[in-house]
Amino acid sequence: MMFRHVSSRLLSRSLRRSLATEVAAEGGADEAFVTAWKKTIANIEPPKTPLSYMKTRPPTPPTIPTKLTVNFVLPYASQLANKEVDMVIVPATTGQMGILPGHVATIAELKPGLMTVHEGNDIKKYFVSSGFAFVHANSIADIIAIEAVPIEQVDQAVVQKSLAEVTQKLSSASTDLEKAEAQIGVDVLSALNFAVSG
Repeated sequence: MMFRHVSSRLLSRSLRRSLATEVAAEGGADEAFVTAWKKTIANIEPPKTPLSYMKTRPPTPPTIPTKLTVNFVLPYASQLANKEVDMVIVPATTGQMGILPGHVATIAELKPGLMTVHEGNDIKKYFVSSGFAFVHANSIADIIAIEAVPIEQVDQAVVQKSLAEVTQKLSSASTDLEKAEAQIGVDVLSALNFAVSG
């Protein structure tokens, strides 16, 4: 907000256009932005861009690698870090999505469901509540989930009991808020029940 306020006061409309045009013409990289900024506003340090806070990703390889590198993180922990696997299947909102090495760059929203990580004959299963999968062109997948638990740690009897309780709450809900909260519970617990029983 501060940057927009300062830049709009300091730059005329034509200077803003030329700054944007120069950066776009040079590919939009941080260096191009800084160069264009310094040409236009020499007495103010340029703001940091998101690229300055990110680690450099390896380039897209000329051939498809044999392994997919996966980072699977939660807000409070990292489940997998730079783990090389054969395939990951995530519960995208559009359906189950398999991610293999060489997958096209994609961003997918996750819904409650089963995520599987395949490494040879070993398959690790997690239940994820929601989140996003970011698949990069260089065969790296970053999967960010709000909550996740290894499926073997889930007690099916507890899930079924909880599902019955929230289903009852849904049928007896009187306000829109109660109905929405109960519906979320039914959706998540139904998906969890399906994951542990299948």
